[in-house]
Amino acid sequence: MVVQGGSKGLGRVGMLLATAVAPATWGTTYLVTTEMLPADRPLLAAGVRALPAGLLLVALSRRLPTGVWWWRSFVLGMLNVGLFFPLIFAGAYRLPGGVAATIGSVSPLIVAGLSVLILKVRPQARVLLAGVGGVVGVALLVLSSQARIDPIGVGLMLLATTLMAMGVVMSARWGRPEGVSLLATTGWQLTVGGMVIVPLMFAIEGMPPVPTGRNLLGFGYLVLIGTALAYVLWFRGIERLGAGVASFLGLVNPVVATLAGLVVLSQTLTPLQVLGLLIALGAMLLGQRQPKRRTEIRVDLPVTLVKGVRETKERNRAEVVEAS
Repeated sequence: MVVQGGSKGLGRVGMLLATAVAPATWGTTYLVTTEMLPADRPLLAAGVRALPAGLLLVALSRRLPTGVWWWRSFVLGMLNVGLFFPLIFAGAYRLPGGVAATIGSVSPLIVAGLSVLILKVRPQARVLLAGVGGVVGVALLVLSSQARIDPIGVGLMLLATTLMAMGVVMSARWGRPEGVSLLATTGWQLTVGGMVIVPLMFAIEGMPPVPTGRNLLGFGYLVLIGTALAYVLWFRGIERLGAGVASFLGLVNPVVATLAGLVVLSQTLTPLQVLGLLIALGAMLLGQRQPKRRTEIRVDLPVTLVKGVRETKERNRAEVVEAS
């Protein structure tokens, strides 16, 4: 008798925690950028994050794309990095951090909508409820009554969030080539994105300043931890957990950003922000819940002979019964 159904709970929890490391490190990016990197250089920060990390991963994997993966890597690299990074920084410079984070928290809802169109997966009511809860929670956590709304900034952030959501969904749909590691496919995307961003950086911001020791520490953290490691874990999470589940883990980003401000910058939380933090965490947990599956028990019956039947049954038939 073989029991089917259920899941390796410990393995799933470990995968969730490993995937959450990615948005957690991204939540520290704002603090590292403002405290350790040259001021007013968003494209420099974006380019240094993407290109060195991509080249490092490609060198470690020693693999280049083949066949359709040349154009697929280009598309994914533009969605996840090449277009996303400049748009997110441009939008963030025109908006208060709270408004930008709130717009970014819409990502799980956009992923749910795109999954219907591309993956043919209809989201459950629970997913939609968690998505709305995430937006409300992040808004309470980071928005202030003095928040300034810039229409262009809002448009840029929405476009960036939509592109990232499309990248999540397309990564789930295409997966990766057989026999090719996540190091390689992640490196391809980061390299493509970096090769687009770096020329823009020189054209718009000019030559970067001579880095200080503090700058180099910040860049090193962003390249190795906030990009190379984070994106490998992120894409592995999309592959193993699915686009919808992974997108909800993105809510870790504004939560960690807020907590980092509390610890490093000695900021404080109001009761309303605490409520928002709890709502955001609840929405994230709700988005991780798996739908209940029936547990099936397969019973292998021996070959039976029935009088009056011309032929003997040669294969076992399984009688499936629901476990109570």
